[in-house]
Amino acid sequence: MTQTTLIGLTYFVSSILFIFGLRSLGSPRTARRGMHMAEIGMVLAITGTLLNHQIITYEWIIIGGLAGSLLGIIIAVWTPMTAMPQRTALSHAFGALAAALVGIAHFYEHGSQLHTIELVTLDFEVMFGSLTVTGSLIAFAKLQTWLPGRPLIYRGQNIFNVLLFFTIIGIAIYVIIVPTASPLFYVMVGLATLFGILLVLPIGAADMPVVIALLNSYAGLAAAATGFALQNNILIVAGALDGASGFILSIVMSRAMNRSITNVLFGAFGKPAANTEVSMADKSYRSTSNEEAATIIDAAERVIIVPGYGMAVSQAQHSVKKLVELLSHKGTNVRFAIHPVAGRMPGHMNVLLAEAGIDYELLFDMEQINDDFVNTDVAIIIGANDVVNPAARNNKDSPIYGMPILNAERARSIMVLKRSMRPGFAGIDNELFYKSNTMMVFGDAQKTIEALITEIKELRS
Repeated sequence: MTQTTLIGLTYFVSSILFIFGLRSLGSPRTARRGMHMAEIGMVLAITGTLLNHQIITYEWIIIGGLAGSLLGIIIAVWTPMTAMPQRTALSHAFGALAAALVGIAHFYEHGSQLHTIELVTLDFEVMFGSLTVTGSLIAFAKLQTWLPGRPLIYRGQNIFNVLLFFTIIGIAIYVIIVPTASPLFYVMVGLATLFGILLVLPIGAADMPVVIALLNSYAGLAAAATGFALQNNILIVAGALDGASGFILSIVMSRAMNRSITNVLFGAFGKPAANTEVSMADKSYRSTSNEEAATIIDAAERVIIVPGYGMAVSQAQHSVKKLVELLSHKGTNVRFAIHPVAGRMPGHMNVLLAEAGIDYELLFDMEQINDDFVNTDVAIIIGANDVVNPAARNNKDSPIYGMPILNAERARSIMVLKRSMRPGFAGIDNELFYKSNTMMVFGDAQKTIEALITEIKELRS
């Protein structure tokens, strides 16, 4: 078997493992297996690439591999589950940076000798890579609250962004026609970097999960373009899979929010309504003690738990599992309702609940469980805000109007575990908190659930 055949075979097997691994990620039951398949596929892809005859020295590859592995281990070990969206944004930034740097280095070495097709793919790679780097870093800063979560806008911003976009495209076309115009190539890189910043700054924090999925798609497209530029088949396949899956995920999430991607990118969604503070001050709500809440929950026969980012922040998932076991022991029907955009990224709640060892059979998507709220005795909402806000159904002036929500308001009793009455990620007030059948249980979610468990045990003793 020749070296070329061996490389082609490893790439072929890697591609199959990537595809089946991605397919397995569609279900919590097969997700772990899918991750292992993708990991094996990546090891094979790296091995095949290292066999390439174009590599004349392995010193810098080994140094880079060790440095990257060390950085990855540090990030993986020290990143809490609550910060997974930020870690994902950083991963996109690093991946896009690698693609952009490879493209810049390739142009630096071979710029004037490159064919038209090579220049097209190289421009594509560098443009998407550069804007993804800065766009992902801005998304990270917003999720980390280093930047305000509200849209940062100024007059004429969309027009300026459109002009900037077409300027970048114009320079890219000129560089393709005149490859010797290398200074313009680097100007294009700089403008694309600026465009990434200006693209994400006007987007509100509520839309950041969609933005991260879209940036994931951009990073994948940049990687695929790198594969074309370097004539590396596995990079083309992996980048195309990443780009397509990220784009499909963006579409799915936008539909879950009843919004178009165009609206996400240019709608400045998440800007607080002008009358939010007034409406909060004018309304009354009912708060209750842990004792009363425990009594109502223990008497319920059917309970639906709605997890949100507040559960992740307080790391309450393990306490939630103990509460579920306690209620189930008495015969209570306990299930979880998972909104498609609950938390800060798709599947965030599924991962947290799986980490606590909660049975997958208890987790239900919004479409599966929404009609059951009307037959539910108690809906326990743990740190979720916007995904249960009736304003999405009732208030045409609300920024989230039209967004599909969980029908928690239709349960007989609603327990909201929350630190305060402050608005959620979208920055808007929640009508649910002021309904007559809603009871606010203030405090850290983990401590509150532990207190409920203690109270329920005392009631049964």
